[in-house]
Amino acid sequence: MMTNPMAPIQNPDLLFIGGEWVKPSSDAKIDVINSGTEELFMRVAEAQETDINRAVAAARQAFDHGPWPGMKPAERASYINAIAAELDKRAETSARIFTTESGMIHGMAMHRSASLGNDYRYYADLADSFAFVEEHKPRFGNLGLIVREPVGVVAAIIPWNSPAGLIAIKSAPALLAGCCLIIKVSPEAPGAAYVLAEVCEAIGLPPGVVNIVTADREVSELLVRHPDVDKVTFTGSTAAGQRIASICGDRIARCTLELGGKSPAIVLDDYDMESAANLIAGAAIALTGQGCSLLTRVIVTRKRHDTMVDALSASFKKVAVGDPFDPAVQMGPLAMRRQRDRVEGYIAKGQNEGATLATGGRRPAHLDRGFFIEPTVFGNVDNHATIAQEEIFGPVLSVISVDSEEEAVETANDTIYGLNASVFTNDVDRAYAISRRLRSGTVGHNSFQTDFTMAFGGFKQSGIGREGGVEGLFPFLETKTVILDDRPSALIPVGPVS
Repeated sequence: MMTNPMAPIQNPDLLFIGGEWVKPSSDAKIDVINSGTEELFMRVAEAQETDINRAVAAARQAFDHGPWPGMKPAERASYINAIAAELDKRAETSARIFTTESGMIHGMAMHRSASLGNDYRYYADLADSFAFVEEHKPRFGNLGLIVREPVGVVAAIIPWNSPAGLIAIKSAPALLAGCCLIIKVSPEAPGAAYVLAEVCEAIGLPPGVVNIVTADREVSELLVRHPDVDKVTFTGSTAAGQRIASICGDRIARCTLELGGKSPAIVLDDYDMESAANLIAGAAIALTGQGCSLLTRVIVTRKRHDTMVDALSASFKKVAVGDPFDPAVQMGPLAMRRQRDRVEGYIAKGQNEGATLATGGRRPAHLDRGFFIEPTVFGNVDNHATIAQEEIFGPVLSVISVDSEEEAVETANDTIYGLNASVFTNDVDRAYAISRRLRSGTVGHNSFQTDFTMAFGGFKQSGIGREGGVEGLFPFLETKTVILDDRPSALIPVGPVS
């Protein structure tokens, strides 16, 4: 019997706009479905055009006339730290929501939720060290300053696969920069944003600094088009990112796009095959494969192809699939019916195009409810096959054989994407040399790796800009050059004189 926890949300029928819980403009509601049971989890308000305009107006008012952008970074940091502390208190609630909406096993969701506050603390800590003002010696004049100021009103559009973390990695740097936000969450997974709204209310965040709405794609596009939105930060599919980029381009709005991936794992001949297979397979089942940076193309030399297929298959066959609240389970469901349909469609296409289905590919026989799929391995995959080129967003691995290290690099780069990659070898010099040749935003060594305390983002159609670390703060700032005849009394520069 699967768990179906009561929705732990205080105001699901309201929207959080201007620092208040407000009644939406219509009675439209969104049903949020428990991914493990297919039962109703909760019903939330669906924002319409009037609500989007109201949220933008609240953020605009807060930015143009409120205290937030004029505060010192340390003052804003005190609020960000307060958000972190309140999120710590709500870790169990956040984990329950994460597991129910998106299918992540509860132990992993609990670990992630318990550390969520650290994403905010990281940016709060930058308040004292980041160079918001740098002193320079200009060619003409006596004092030159590089001043970094908030970009303005930001629309943050959040997907369903890991909403709490993605909200954090967008909102924390935006808040430190002095921006005001409209956070638009997906209809499938709005819970994390409601938790953040409760947190903002609890700490007394100034009205309009954070506004939260749930809407589907058509209404969301109104937010992207809105002339009072200065910047859009989006995580999601490359197709949706292309649409957003074109709209932002029309009005020269700033945008950061974190998009799809088809990330390669190059396993060189000096590395133990079984160890590599266990590491790759273990990462592939995280969030049931619903991660843009997961390693889904496994590239090996031709003589080791069958060994790798067998090793991955053996690893996947050991995975316990089922109720994500069960501590013995290692992989939960996909997030929704249409996602399972999508994954099943790709599995059928892989078989039709001649790849060998080595293991998985079906719904687990012991589960008659929930959006479950078996972890799946394909062998003999041509790198130009659909399953090797298109993002599946499920626990499906493709093993691709090559004749040389040179061909392995060429094959890894032969994709429209460039988000993540990894090189498995005992020779660190080879790993570094190959990493410099891979067209990828992140390259790991002997493991799936990402690090949001450094920078995360992609080459090519995997996106524009970076999130996380100091690099993730820059997209929320505009750079201004100021040249003065003398030093102002209020100047407290941070950063080197040049």
